[in-house]
This record gives sequence, C-alpha cells and structure tokens, in this order.
Amino acid sequence: MSAHGVATDGERLARAALSRLVEPGHLGVARMLAELGAEELHRELSRETALPHLHDELGERLRAIDPRRELEQADRLGIRFVVPGDEEWPTALDDLAAAEPLQQRGGVPLGLWVRGPLRLDAWAGAVAVVGSRSATTYGTAVAGDLVAGLGRQGVGVVSGAAFGIDQAAHRAALGSGTPTAAVLACGVDRVYPEAHRDLLTHLAREQLVVSESPPGAAPMRVRFLARNRIIAALTAGTVVVEAAVRSGALNTANWAARLGRPLLAVPGPVTSAASQGAHQLVRSGAATLVTCADDVLEVLAPVGQRWSEAPRGRDRPRDALSMAQRQVLDAVPLVRAAPTGSIARAAGLGERAVAGHLDRLADQGFVERREEGWVLTPTAVD
Repeated sequence: MSAHGVATDGERLARAALSRLVEPGHLGVARMLAELGAEELHRELSRETALPHLHDELGERLRAIDPRRELEQADRLGIRFVVPGDEEWPTALDDLAAAEPLQQRGGVPLGLWVRGPLRLDAWAGAVAVVGSRSATTYGTAVAGDLVAGLGRQGVGVVSGAAFGIDQAAHRAALGSGTPTAAVLACGVDRVYPEAHRDLLTHLAREQLVVSESPPGAAPMRVRFLARNRIIAALTAGTVVVEAAVRSGALNTANWAARLGRPLLAVPGPVTSAASQGAHQLVRSGAATLVTCADDVLEVLAPVGQRWSEAPRGRDRPRDALSMAQRQVLDAVPLVRAAPTGSIARAAGLGERAVAGHLDRLADQGFVERREEGWVLTPTAVD
C-alpha cells in the first residue's frame, strides 16, 4: 500500500493472488500480512527459501495463479475486488485485526469480492440479522417485522442468504425497500443454496452480494465460519432472531462480542428448541433482549439519544379517576343496585363523602341511580 493509504496495482494483484491461494481467515497469512504487507508476503511465498513454514503449504500453488487474469475475468462478470486503501473499503473491518480468533479463523480479510450497485462501505450503521436455518413461522414473521421496522428508520440489513431467518430478512428488506447485503461462503458468482437463485440474482443486480472467497469458490464449512466474522464486522450490531444451541448464528454472535459490537437476541417461546441458543445469550448477559426495531435502534444509538417507550395497556376511562373515586366505583354492584350506605360500608369510606363521589361518577357516566340505589354502567366495566 502506498504511503497515502491508496491501494497500488501491485498491492491489489498480490491480494487477489493470496485470496485465491488461502482459505478466508487463515491466521498464519493474516499475521504475516500485518507484518510484511501483501506484496512482500507474495514475493516471500514465491521463494522456496523464505517462510518455509508457509511455503510448503502455499508456495507451489501460488506460482500457478495469474491474479491479473483473475481480476479481468471478475470485471467481465461485474465483480469488483475491494481491498484496504480503496475508497469503498469499510474501515469497520479493520477492527478484526484486534479481535480474538475463533475456531482458528480471524484477521482482516485480504479483500472482498463484491457484486451489485450498492457500495461496500455503506453498512457501518446497518444491522446484521441472523438466525436458524430451520426457522419457525414465528421466527420468520418476527424477522420480517423487525427488518421492515429498521427500514422505515433508514437502517440497512446484512445477512447470509441462507434458509430460514436469513432468507426472511432479505425478503422483508426487498419488500419494504430496505437496503440489504448478502455475505456468502462461496464466490459471488455462485448460487448457494440453489433454491435461492432468484433471490441472489436479484441481490446481485439491485443490492449487494459479498464474499471473501474468490469467484468460482464452492461453499465449504470453513468458509461459513470465516464469513460470519465479515457479517459481524460490517455492521453496527447483530440481532439473533432464532438460534438453537448449536446454530451457526451463534458463531456470528460470538464474533460480534469479540468485536465489541452490540449483540441482541429476540426471545421465543420457552418451549421452542429453535430459540434455546438465543435465550442462553440473554441469560448469560451476552445479548440484550429485543422485541422490535425500536428496541434495536435504542441499543445502537449513542447513550441517551434514543428511548423506546415502555409498553403499556390502552387508556381506560377510569384511569383519570382519583383513588377515592376508584374505591367507591369498586364497591358499586354491577347487577343489583345498592343504596349509598351499603356502598359506603363496602368502600370503607364515610357516607357523605361517598354520596358526593357517586354524584360525580354519575356525571361522568360510570354509575347510574335507580329507585333502589346505584349500579354500574357499561362505561365503568370497560
């Protein structure tokens, strides 16, 4: 990288070659990259006498890679390779350099392969919405409502285009006009899962599809584990909508925690296995419980800048009454009318005071005087 921080042609070519060479989140390469820089690391790996601990694993294959051709082919497919130093590079990803590795994956990505018209650096204020692939009807409905609510506040959504909650999040975003990006565990020119071909094609044409793996790369378990850190690092916070105890969404949640980003979880039925992982996040104190978009935005906003109103029941006519008036009202029968004295004894108040309260309650439509005494009206029962 040049002194003023702009990626040079040599830097981009070296990173493209290394991206084809190593699996995403390769810790050894991440450490050497931070020490040497991409161009020097590329040169060292190409020499048989240098970095023997990495050369045996990577050097032979490196000489077969033509990064310039890789970039040209990607460009023909409408794919761009964004690297540190590019104007479009999200600086939030740089926080991965200090994050503790997870399952032997970690570090700042060499670069990201991107397809779609939206910018890669547009997601710093967005929210990651992740969850179970085997989502319940409840989970998909909650995810859809939450994403639509975020969209109404101008907040974009990032997810992984998997079945279940990911799919629900992307579809809700598209349906509500919310910007959305999919981070894949395969090349951005690949479709996985195949059932989401139409969704991914639309996202690549109208929104954004991102991958740390180069074009043509197939989905693999290690790539799913690595891509989860990208989802967490691109966004301002992560919401887990549904997750079982061994859900892959918990890996993304773990990365959010390692990055010091807000982690939130939506509760489900206590009997639902699909929500046990989300419940454990809340129970352990790792995640904040949220139920709607306003809850999420309150957590993500700077302290004191946004407050969600506490839920409360609807206002009732009797809410405006004084405590004594409510006491009298509670003593008035619903069916058989009672005289003032009887009501006073039931209320534990003086008869003269009760008579005055009854007159005022009658003026407000809560009670009605009959020949034999007082009785409640429908207004009082409401």
